[in-house]
Amino acid sequence: MSSTMTELLKAHDVPVPGPDVLKTWLMDMLRIREFEVRSMQAYQNKLAGGFLHVYNGQEAVAVGCIAAMRHTDPVITAYRDHGHALARGLDPKIGFAELFGRIDGCAKGKGGSMHFFDKNNFMFGGHGIVGAQCPLGTGLAFATKYQDEVINGGRSESVTACFLGDGAINQGAVHEAMNMAAVFDLPCIFCVENNRYAMGTSVERCSATGGSVANRALAFGMESHSFRGMDVIEVYREMTSIVDWVRAESKPFFVDIDTYRFKGHSMSDPRKYRTHEEEQEFEANDPIDTLVRYLIETKGLTEEDYKAMSKAIRQEIREAVNWAKESPMPDISELHHDVYADSWGPYTGTSLPNYMREGFDGQPAAKGEAHGA
Repeated sequence: MSSTMTELLKAHDVPVPGPDVLKTWLMDMLRIREFEVRSMQAYQNKLAGGFLHVYNGQEAVAVGCIAAMRHTDPVITAYRDHGHALARGLDPKIGFAELFGRIDGCAKGKGGSMHFFDKNNFMFGGHGIVGAQCPLGTGLAFATKYQDEVINGGRSESVTACFLGDGAINQGAVHEAMNMAAVFDLPCIFCVENNRYAMGTSVERCSATGGSVANRALAFGMESHSFRGMDVIEVYREMTSIVDWVRAESKPFFVDIDTYRFKGHSMSDPRKYRTHEEEQEFEANDPIDTLVRYLIETKGLTEEDYKAMSKAIRQEIREAVNWAKESPMPDISELHHDVYADSWGPYTGTSLPNYMREGFDGQPAAKGEAHGA
């Protein structure tokens, strides 16, 4: 990091939000955690197929980073995407419908766990190919800058957050994207959620720079910063400084966020590459517990308040699961839909997911209802 950037981050005294905001963040983190718990249960009960990568332990990263951004700032991530979508505002019932492969899902049941999209909330998806979201994130930053500066004749106002894992930093497409972002001065933040393991290989073993992930930015003349990702307040304050700098300078930035996933890489991961003692050590610093302790000690939250919040979230997620179960499977005709934007040959064009259509009444689609009905 340059000396100028170091001074900027030190000088940027981001205040801790008030108790109402912090309680909202706690509800967001509880919602993500409970969503993942029920996702794992659904996967084991064969309600969900394919692969499932849960976000337990990393909730502070998505909630803190997204809280530091404007709602209209684009967000894109990899396949561990439930947390980002929920933090951005995706309704849990729509998420579960997608997870279960139902027509009322955010991708009409055709994307599944790894492809949560929510255009209404500027969430441009989870992506299943490692590192593939980074060129797309760079493209989003180019698009917003072009829109602001060329089409509207103003100055760049948007910031794109492109989340990736530590394992993705060795993908060639990531380096190509970072190089292009630097060459064109694009307002894109490459947010590495460094949970220390690329699938089952530690970052020290699979990366030439070992634990110094932020050094990757040096090759592109890009500013970088590392911070701890297990405290949502710390994540928010650090990220706010960075977002403000990127918005003002309209240049890319690279952040290395130190976090930890409590579960395996996916549901099929036996986690034999790390010890039970290591997992217990990190679980003792659960980001949800950290925020609860802070609220109790400094903001007047009571144990009864926390229990009530947890109960409300459990009820919300339980209802979301039941709602998603009522949504029908996509009609066979959906195989030829959403392939091309317009009708062509056997392909029937495209349409919005049910929840984005005008007149959506909050109820699951009727059985047998297809894309055009």
